[in-house]
Amino acid sequence: MTGLRVVPTWRQGNERLYVCLADGRNVAWYDRDSARVNLLSEDREEDVLDALAPFLTGPFTVGPPPVPTPAELARLALHPDDDLAPNRPGEALRISLDRDPAPARRLRADARHRALAAERTVGEALDELEGAGWRVLHSVPLPGGARIHHLLIGPGGLFCVGALAVRRQRVRIADPMVVVGRAEPVPLLRSIRSDAGRASFALTAEVRPVLALAGTGAAELAVAAPPRDVRVLREADLPGLARLGGVLKPADVEALHALARDRRTWLQV
Repeated sequence: MTGLRVVPTWRQGNERLYVCLADGRNVAWYDRDSARVNLLSEDREEDVLDALAPFLTGPFTVGPPPVPTPAELARLALHPDDDLAPNRPGEALRISLDRDPAPARRLRADARHRALAAERTVGEALDELEGAGWRVLHSVPLPGGARIHHLLIGPGGLFCVGALAVRRQRVRIADPMVVVGRAEPVPLLRSIRSDAGRASFALTAEVRPVLALAGTGAAELAVAAPPRDVRVLREADLPGLARLGGVLKPADVEALHALARDRRTWLQV
């Protein structure tokens, strides 16, 4: 048994059969019109073809998703309201604090300020990668009120980066739970995986999840076991992402960035 299931959907007028893991993440899809199986993970090819076997008729091709078409590149000429590129790190939190500022006197500081500081720190570090051929979008809104803190696109692929404020506190990770200091455990890795899966669906490309610990300083990081498919990086490790390569060509990076910066791309995920 492969543990994969096939879910039929309609997207932009075309029927697609998505191949999903048990947790709902997509690993491939089959376009009936083009007779093409698009793989997000090549090491799953055999399992994917086994799952799709009852639905495949006639000849078909197998490979990674094609890059966006020239028509999709035309989205560069976006209405300002639809362009996500100008978003600053923590844009949604900035708006929230402007609309509903914390009371001047309260026993505990507003957690939004710490979260905003973390997103700004991580976002500024990722912005530094642009000189190495990377592109980054901040505070990408998703339906239902969720958002991707940072979407990184470059030679090493696509990454959904979630920022977590730490401030020299002990961080314990037992997939999917994350505990900072004495706070309650939060299934943060599950949320980041979900966001990365939704981004993969929207962009029809593999997006890998990353948890970035901001302001760690001398913090102790305790990991019960390496998290499945989630990179956990300290703030100082973020510049090392620039060394990754061999996945996307410069034209592919620009094409995916053009697609991702359009707010309408994210409306159906």
